[in-house]
Amino acid sequence: MNQFNPQDKAQNEALAVHADLQTQQVIDLQMSMAHLEMTVERLDEVIARQDKDIQTLQRQLQLIYKQVESQDPEGGIALFDVMAERPPHY
Repeated sequence: MNQFNPQDKAQNEALAVHADLQTQQVIDLQMSMAHLEMTVERLDEVIARQDKDIQTLQRQLQLIYKQVESQDPEGGIALFDVMAERPPHY
């Protein structure tokens, strides 16, 4: 014969609440992990794009250096002396 035991009912309710809490925590962790994975993917894309940009800028800078080095000093860019060519308001 089954007897109604209030302690069993309270224990069962407590276990159910605990299980619901754990389920919600797992869901929250999964959502956080998905958010972090998306963030890492975006950062990876940004880093890849910046690396490409840096490589392009380095190649351009090398070309500029080569152009400056190959120019004739008399017919090319005049050197700038900061102290000799100060504006008149100094």
